[in-house]
Amino acid sequence: MTLDIVGMGEPLIELNQTRGADGYLPGFGGDTSNATIAAARCGARTGYVTALGDDVFGRSLLDLWTREGVDASRVVIDGAAHTGIYFVTHGPQGHEFAYMRAGSAASRLSVAATPLDYVAGARALHVSAISQAISPVAADAVFAAIDAARAAGRIVCYDTNLRLKLWPLRRARAIIHEAIRSADIARPGLDDAEQLTGLTDPDAIADFYLKLGVKIVALTLGKEGSLVATAQRRARIGSIAVQAIDATGAGDAYDGAFLAEYLLTGDPFRAGRFANAAAALSTTGYGAVAPLPTRAAVLKALGEA
Repeated sequence: MTLDIVGMGEPLIELNQTRGADGYLPGFGGDTSNATIAAARCGARTGYVTALGDDVFGRSLLDLWTREGVDASRVVIDGAAHTGIYFVTHGPQGHEFAYMRAGSAASRLSVAATPLDYVAGARALHVSAISQAISPVAADAVFAAIDAARAAGRIVCYDTNLRLKLWPLRRARAIIHEAIRSADIARPGLDDAEQLTGLTDPDAIADFYLKLGVKIVALTLGKEGSLVATAQRRARIGSIAVQAIDATGAGDAYDGAFLAEYLLTGDPFRAGRFANAAAALSTTGYGAVAPLPTRAAVLKALGEA
């Protein structure tokens, strides 16, 4: 079976503090893992590339991917490292993250251990800045995966997901923009793009990434939806109204839904509309994975079911 999308990066165990409660709700996270699951729920055939610790958390992630229909046959088990964990707390300024990820198995995944044949066999590769920020070794592995996908004529999607706790802005800019030069789809969020490019106008940001050589820019604008741009056309696409509870993973939901719909239709503007709705629906529950919508749910929200 040919996979539609292979994601690559660092999966994490999530402990999410629900509002008004003292405890933490256990769940799963990691941006590219979330996006890969989102794509699977939207009907894409997906797989994932990473390394996990030989621990209960790693095994629970393997169980998660099995339940979600994500192929994990090439995931590496590293008995000398642990699976990463993060905590989400909620306050007046929104959600905040704290991580226990230093030295995680995923951060130790080398070029030699990366299944490049598996990457090249899928129609699309999805990676992010976090996939590269967790370590220099991981950054090199992602570059190798991008090169393998490009050599095979596959689509490369890159999310600029910027985490300045992981690396300084100057290094982040250099690596992110070098990677995007080899991508087909650039997936910045507005806040991250403002820091990475020094620009504030969404159209100028889209132009910046198009000039790096990508075919499609899908710039998310929060509640305002997204700006989708190609060299020939661009459009601001509105979102849908929902009762938002927790925005954790909304950008990941957008990524997975966008790729799934784009591979199905070949239309980036339809994909943007579909992804806006998926991202909005993902904010209606707690956690990064549990609220990710199915394709049927997205179509119903768009009035197309």
